[in-house]
Amino acid sequence: MREVKVVVPNTLGLHARPASLFVKTAEKFKSRITVEKDGMVVNGKSIMSLLMLVAESGSTLIIRAEGPDEGKAVKSLQKLVKEGFGEK
Repeated sequence: MREVKVVVPNTLGLHARPASLFVKTAEKFKSRITVEKDGMVVNGKSIMSLLMLVAESGSTLIIRAEGPDEGKAVKSLQKLVKEGFGEK
């Protein structure tokens, strides 16, 4: 299992559009992907679950992946978040 902590940098946080981008990216990988915020762990391949995190700007997320391509999955999702989902 691989995991990484990231801070949501974009002003509007993890709203519908960035959550959709996160899911589209996560679905490219075979690994099981979860996202944690303040002790709440959700499926990283479910837009509704991600929106339930209510991850505003400045929130710390822990992205975890477990499976055959876990390293690539975590790296790709980390990059997406760090780049502010293209919204910075």
